Amino acid sequence: MAFDAFLSILLMLALGVVFRRLRVFPDNAAETLNQVVLYVCLPAAVLRYAPRLPLDASVLGIALVPWVLLVATIGLVAALSRGLSLRRDEHAVLLLCVGLGNTSFLGYPLVRALLGEAALPYAVVYDQFGAFLILSTFGLFVLARYGGDETPSTGAIVRRILRFPPFLALVVGLSLMPADPPAVIAGLLQRVSDALLPLAMLAIGLSIKFALPRHELKPLAAGLALKLLLMPALAWLIVPWLGLDPLKAQTVVLESAMPPMITAGALAISHRLAPGLAAALVGYGILLSLITLPAWAWLLTSLH
Repeated sequence: MAFDAFLSILLMLALGVVFRRLRVFPDNAAETLNQVVLYVCLPAAVLRYAPRLPLDASVLGIALVPWVLLVATIGLVAALSRGLSLRRDEHAVLLLCVGLGNTSFLGYPLVRALLGEAALPYAVVYDQFGAFLILSTFGLFVLARYGGDETPSTGAIVRRILRFPPFLALVVGLSLMPADPPAVIAGLLQRVSDALLPLAMLAIGLSIKFALPRHELKPLAAGLALKLLLMPALAWLIVPWLGLDPLKAQTVVLESAMPPMITAGALAISHRLAPGLAAALVGYGILLSLITLPAWAWLLTSLH
């Protein structure tokens, strides 16, 4: 593990929390930083690593895992909702926050820090063909069903996907971008994509929230256990059947162990779906993942 990269994650996260408490930045600073990451840093990272992807059957295997885990999430959350007598909005939040991980903003820098540079192209596949497409399809459906919106049409979902900057970068990276671009372009992409880690962590620190009513502690604990422990354990059981080499398998398991997606939590809050629970799942999930992710990385690398 690159200790300095992990230390910078903790530092920027802590700075974001401190700056929010001191009101150093405007209230919309986290949203602005997230837009910079989404429209500038993430596309640069995708353009940097997508051309290096070997387009073989293993790529399909990597992309398949998050969808298998989504099916497991739907069944497990349904059983959990019955067992804990959860409200509909709490059920919806668990579907979103367990089914969707922070596989880009947090996933890219942490995969790089924990597994090395060579693992990043596989993280891109998991994120773009897994988490992003799940958010754009299943995520929109959950919001429409439980949040009172109209169910999005197929055309609306396709337009959302085609307008997503990292997905556009993926298309360019797989079709037009050379694996070894000119030094000027490669250097520019590296500098811009390297800004992903500090900006994303600062934005997370600025938006993280921990307050939660007592009656939502059980769904919080259950949701985090599913997301940080059970989902990567299931991925670990799945990857041997897909014929993935050790690095690809490690990347898949580590991406599946990422905490709940910030965007999923934000969408739940904006639709008034158990906002306290959604914020707590994201906030506590990020903090706990700083312990569970290195543990998963150590376990994965020590077994190969």
